[in-house]
Amino acid sequence: MDRKEWKQFRGSKPQPDQIMLSIKGDPSERMAVRWRTCADIKDGYVLYRTAGSGDGWRKAAATRNIFESDLDVNAVFFADMTGLSPDLRYEYTVGDDAHRSPVFSFRTAKAHVDRFSFLCLSDIQTGAAQPPADYTEFGQILRGILNKHPECAFILTGGDNTNCGQTDVQWTGLFGGLAGICEEIPMMMCMGNHDDMGFADYFTGEGKYYSEHATYFTNYLLGSYPDNGPEGWKVANYAFRYGDADFFVLGTSGYEEMNAWLKTAATESGARWKFGVHHFPVCYSGPTIENEDTYPALRDGLECCDVVFSGHEHSFARSYPRRGDGLYDRPSEGTVHYNLGSGNRNPPGTRVVPKVWNAKTYPHEEDLSMYSVVTVEGDRCTLTAYVEDGRVVDRCVIDKGNDCIVPVDPAPVYNRPRLKFKGYDLGMCTEHLLPFYKDGVWYVCPGALMSFTGGTAIRTPGRIRVEIYGRFAVFTENSDRMDSSLGEARMQAPCLRGAGGQLFVPVEDLCRPLRMHPLYFTHNNFISIESETEAREAPEQP
Repeated sequence: MDRKEWKQFRGSKPQPDQIMLSIKGDPSERMAVRWRTCADIKDGYVLYRTAGSGDGWRKAAATRNIFESDLDVNAVFFADMTGLSPDLRYEYTVGDDAHRSPVFSFRTAKAHVDRFSFLCLSDIQTGAAQPPADYTEFGQILRGILNKHPECAFILTGGDNTNCGQTDVQWTGLFGGLAGICEEIPMMMCMGNHDDMGFADYFTGEGKYYSEHATYFTNYLLGSYPDNGPEGWKVANYAFRYGDADFFVLGTSGYEEMNAWLKTAATESGARWKFGVHHFPVCYSGPTIENEDTYPALRDGLECCDVVFSGHEHSFARSYPRRGDGLYDRPSEGTVHYNLGSGNRNPPGTRVVPKVWNAKTYPHEEDLSMYSVVTVEGDRCTLTAYVEDGRVVDRCVIDKGNDCIVPVDPAPVYNRPRLKFKGYDLGMCTEHLLPFYKDGVWYVCPGALMSFTGGTAIRTPGRIRVEIYGRFAVFTENSDRMDSSLGEARMQAPCLRGAGGQLFVPVEDLCRPLRMHPLYFTHNNFISIESETEAREAPEQP
């Protein structure tokens, strides 16, 4: 499809479309709105007044951003409706003198919000590489959710709002699905990896790439959100307040700047509640997922938050409070990581397995949407996760006043050291082959690890060779020398024979040539070996 065909099919016109509300300041006094027209429209403004009053319209001029997409040249307008009164319904219309939208309405927040709810969704992307990238079904799902939960004051997404965000096809599809919804309830989007993904040719899927600065997300939402993110990485990173809660929304690039900004902003926040949103989960639930980009790069900032919402896996999980390398029981002791399931009937590509850091997981594999409703009331925050058909997957209350989480589910504390791989217990592979600590060094059994992960372990007298992900390491009993993919090297300590007559090696030395790294959770007494690869290893079957 060429530009001319697209322009007729779903391109921008003089008439405003893609109208969306967002929170850009105090929601009891202000509301932002954006819309799209063709580039021929030079000016725009919003008219607004108290709904049903018959009062004269107030007028606010819009700023205009011209954005040349892969298939169109769009004018995107942003305007701020200010001077509003708390807890009132307003009506508004956008456009210019000749082209006006229908009249829509919204309600401002109370002046002192003592209780509010919001809707959380993630991974709502859909659509193949042919237009129109149909989000109609998602719109129907979302209307049904909001009909069940009219108390929700705004929608917060966990990223992957589009399936391929570097094309006009997807954004017009998304806003088409949101039509009739985002004109009347604020839409607060977090960026995901699919939102900055593109192809040199979208229709053939050739030339896949990622746009580090997410040019489409940034230009389409340029004036929708507060301009308070880290320099060089704004729009995709922003903070807003609702009631006694600050929300910190994070993008997918510029982690050093993001972390510094989040740490400062959250530390200086005077809000009772601090919520983070980042697409990639810290406490993931998939067997092969990794979080090398997120943790520890964003650790300092994320650990300033009470709850961090995420997506990416299309599955649900809620963690124990986590801080540093410890899992705890009380909200004062750490951050709860809350991984939202798929919001648009996208079954997961990963399969949930029990992970040591998650208090609750749900194998979201039905072709149904998941969503969560969060209610904040004073010192209590209630998080309820639903399947689209009405089933409750999880409900918990974070109670700051009593410093507890209900239902009570204490984090595990082991009396003997345990070994995990990506948070998954090695089970009977290490039942009698547990790690041990000797002369300041942690030792693990490499053969047991290979048995669990699908790697290869070749045992010969006094020697073991392990191989996984195309890398290898060879260890010799009572020797502190090893041979590996990285060459020969000296280890921290010699390879030793231990339980079950198996060879044990220093965990740091085992991990380094295999491009893994160990984390010791001091409070809980276990080692988790992390790997940056998401490959699924399996021995070759001749």
